Formats: sequence, structure tokens, C-alpha cells
Amino acid sequence: MEHSYLEIKLVGSKINQKLFSERVDILKKEIDNFIFYLVIAGTETSQIQGISAAGINSKARKKTALADAEFLLFGAFKDHKYKLPLLNAGVTPALISYVCSKLISVTPIVVPIGIKEKPYFSHLTVENYLVGPAKCLITGNSMNKKRVLSLYTKGLEIGKSTKQPIFISESVPGGTTTAQAVMEAFGLNVNNLIGSSLINPPRTLKTKVIKAGLLKANLNNNFDSMDVISSVGDPFQAFAMGLLIGARLANQSVVLSGGSQMLAVILLALEFIDSKKKQEFIDFVYLATTGWLVKDNSLSDLLDLITEKHKVNLVGLASSLNFKSAYNKELRDYEIGYVKEGVGAGGMSIFASLKGFSNEEIVSRCQINLEKMKKLRQISLDEDY
Repeated sequence: MEHSYLEIKLVGSKINQKLFSERVDILKKEIDNFIFYLVIAGTETSQIQGISAAGINSKARKKTALADAEFLLFGAFKDHKYKLPLLNAGVTPALISYVCSKLISVTPIVVPIGIKEKPYFSHLTVENYLVGPAKCLITGNSMNKKRVLSLYTKGLEIGKSTKQPIFISESVPGGTTTAQAVMEAFGLNVNNLIGSSLINPPRTLKTKVIKAGLLKANLNNNFDSMDVISSVGDPFQAFAMGLLIGARLANQSVVLSGGSQMLAVILLALEFIDSKKKQEFIDFVYLATTGWLVKDNSLSDLLDLITEKHKVNLVGLASSLNFKSAYNKELRDYEIGYVKEGVGAGGMSIFASLKGFSNEEIVSRCQINLEKMKKLRQISLDEDY
């Protein structure tokens, strides 16, 4: 990160200050027109012991995405159906996203894919919920091609029909592992660059799982993005790739709010589209993330790898939000490397900053809402499982 503007920092090393400032100005002008999507998706990859911190155990991780979506929509309230996962440290980034969404007055559209349960709250249905999660990527056969194509097509249709810029966020336990698998399938050496919800990413475990999955997938020389998602990906990637490509065909800006999972979607799209149109495609695509995720520059290096492979200039933005002044341990845990990102926290906090809300105001509201969710027992306890 070399530059900052309006307290937003640049991710990656290939963008100059002028282009960076121009793109942030455009984003600021469009900010009130965005449609916000939260895609919650399931993959059995999350059930591998030690692969994810998005829930204290495998049973908890099956409900994490639903709990994140419920909290993003309603915040802390007495009659919640889903308990937010107890984490070894920190607290769900849905808290940040909820606070910031209220500050900027937006209500995200939830898109559930492969989570085995039909949400009681308003949502966009793109496939029957009974289809269930993707299989573990270690099988080399995460989803059949028909399902991948169907999810991609649904996303593409929604994107092409939009008349507004779109914001894509996610909650996918196990998603950083499927993201890494996608990148490695396309020949990128990213094992030391992919983050995790864990403070010390389980790199050896991920490498072992991904190597086994890619070996079983036996991708031929002419494989494409659909083949990769079908082999080692997840439902979020298929739908989000379609949504991204469709929105750009409609000449709309797209903010992908997250880290490696969003870069995997961008990579899948770049691998899929006409090579002559890649820079035009990427011109109004933004990666938006938290400052915690870019502290060690690994995400910047990851972004650079992808942009160098496809010879494009992708604008990556990092939020200035920090919890150094927070009195809650769960929030201060972010400062030492726990949780880092998810549920659109980076993009939501960037948008709140662009709308003029200070770090102090966001932190204060996060503290108030954290105390409220604890009082209402909206965070699960060990005995809940």
C-alpha cells in the first residue's frame, strides 16, 4: 500500500495516485445508488477440522452464514433465531457491517446458496435450498457442472438487468480454502499469501487438502473457470462470477467486499472473458477490504499476482477502521490478527467513511451493539453445541 486518500488506503502496487484518487471520487459520487448483496453459501470444506475459525466447531460452522445474515439485517434483537458463532477470539465482522449499513442507510439483499435451510427472512432465491452445500474440495468434484452453470447464469442475468452499481459481500465458512484452490488451479503460487479467519492460517493443512483435490480433479489442458469451480470451488464463486460479469456488461461499477475470496471471483471472471476486453472489464471493478487484512501486504501481493497475470489495473481499497480505542476485548482482538474480514465489513466501513462517519463513531456503535448482543445471548456458548 503506497497511497491513501480520504483515509482509504490503496491495496496493490500497480496503481498510481492519480488513478486511485479518480476512482475513489467516482465511487463517492455513486455511493447512494448501490445495490448491496450478501451471498451466504455452504461448502463441506468448512467441516475439515482446523480449516476455519468461523465457528467454534463443525456444527457451529453450519449455521454461521445464516447467523451472519440475520445479524446484518436486524442487529441484536431478542427474538433472533440463529446464534452468532462463539469464536476462539474476536467477534463476527457482521457486527461492523450491521453498524455501517445503518449509518449509510442500506438494506442488503441476502442470497442463500447451499445452506440446507430456507431463511425465514427476506431473501433472493436462486436455487432450491435442498440442494445443499458443495462437497468438500478434497473430492476434486465440489459441484456438478450443471449446478455451476445454473448459478453462474442466474448471477449473469441479475447483473445484466441491473441499472445501478452493485456491492457484493459474502459469508462462506471454508471460503478462503476454496479461493486458494481456485487460484492454484490457474497456476498461481499463493499458499503464503492467502489469509484466514485464524490468527495463524493453517497453511500446511490447506496445501494438503488442495493438492489432493486438484489431483483428483485431473483438470485437462483446456479447462475453464466453470471446470475449476466444479472441481474445487463453492456456490458463492459461481453466482458471484456471473453477477460480476453481468453487471459489467451493463456498464455498472462493482465493489467486491472481502479479501482472497473476492480476488478468486475476479480471477475466475478474468480467465473466462475475452482477453481483448479485460482492462475495459476491470476499469470500474473495486476490491474493498479491511485494514487488518492488508497489514502484512500479502493481500497486496496477491492482487499484484492476478493483475500481472492478466495485464490489468485493478483498484484495491482498504478501510482505515481500527479498534485500538475499543474497550471490548472482542474488538481489540481484530488489532492482533483475529477474524480480520467478512460479511462485507471492509467495503461497508469504507462506504461509511466516504459518507463522513468517523472511526470513533463506528467504534462506539460497535461497542454498544456488541454489549447488546451479549446481553441477549445472541452469541452462542459452548453448551449450545
